[in-house]
Amino acid sequence: MTGEASGAPVPRRYRTLPEKVGSVVLGFESIVVFLAGLVIYGLGALDGRLPDWWGIVAGVVMFVITLAASGTLRWAWGRILGWAIQLVVALGAFLVPSILLITIIFGALYAYAMIGGSKIERRVAAQRRAQDG
Repeated sequence: MTGEASGAPVPRRYRTLPEKVGSVVLGFESIVVFLAGLVIYGLGALDGRLPDWWGIVAGVVMFVITLAASGTLRWAWGRILGWAIQLVVALGAFLVPSILLITIIFGALYAYAMIGGSKIERRVAAQRRAQDG
């Protein structure tokens, strides 16, 4: 019998701190990268190499990938995908230099979520082990 059939609430899966904070960072970053795509379109930053509307396409694709990646942080490959997204956003600074500001801000937030969150998670796990015995 499952928890739903017996009426008892099903306990939620424990989410680590890097997963929680990282998903919030990537969620907000997804909005910003979409807006960056609009900026690339609006400024005509592709310089005739491609039609300007490709800026919007890139923004939408990055929006979807970043939003989807925010749900994959429970796995190691999801965290690597998050770092790859930071790299792709950084490459956008070649088109519009102000995108470097996005890279610095969200890259630092994502780094703190992954590195700092993991350190805090290890410390909490050690404290729980010490309390349990």
